[in-house]
Amino acid sequence: MLVVEDDASIREVTALGLRRAGFRVSTAVDGREALAAWRARPVDLIVLDVMLPGLDGFEVCREIRRTSQVPVLMLTARTDTIDVVVGLESGADDYLRKPFDLPELVARVRSVLRRATAPVAPEVFTVGGLEIDPASFVARKGGRDLPLTATEFRLLLELARRPGQVFTRELLLERVWNHSYLGDSRLVDVAVQRLRAKVEDDPAHPRLVRTVRGAGYKLSTA
Repeated sequence: MLVVEDDASIREVTALGLRRAGFRVSTAVDGREALAAWRARPVDLIVLDVMLPGLDGFEVCREIRRTSQVPVLMLTARTDTIDVVVGLESGADDYLRKPFDLPELVARVRSVLRRATAPVAPEVFTVGGLEIDPASFVARKGGRDLPLTATEFRLLLELARRPGQVFTRELLLERVWNHSYLGDSRLVDVAVQRLRAKVEDDPAHPRLVRTVRGAGYKLSTA
């Protein structure tokens, strides 16, 4: 695991807490060092602070997402909704606000890792021109592999298991993210936006991942 944090005290306490929880941890102090460390040695997860000198966490996450789907848990001291949304749109799988308790961070890290490594059924789903193959963790459209993050893939897979069924945001939070966010539906909404950008012919007028006003989302069979 790689912890990226420019504040020395937070970095040391966070790394120590994660090591005590049984994780192997390396650290980086800024965005450029983080990218160099990630390229030099593969990791299972990146804990990434938003406010970094030089390259900020958003830029680092976007760069990582160009070639890798490694899980990213973003740390933010900001409270504005837009900053959380930008982080998720940059490709983060989850976020945690500062200040945080170490047990909460450890629980969130384990949740993200579970999602990334959980076994899935071998059945291949074909819906609306999409082919979703859980065994290979790949979704295809027109024979072309779609560049989905692990979270986006799991969201699509959950919808594809029951095409036409409406999933509430709360149900998707529970099944895709494995825990409740106390009514915070931004994770679902942003993930759906990112998913549409990759699976729809015209994301502004989605045909596959449909919004059911006042209820949630469904994967259309039409």
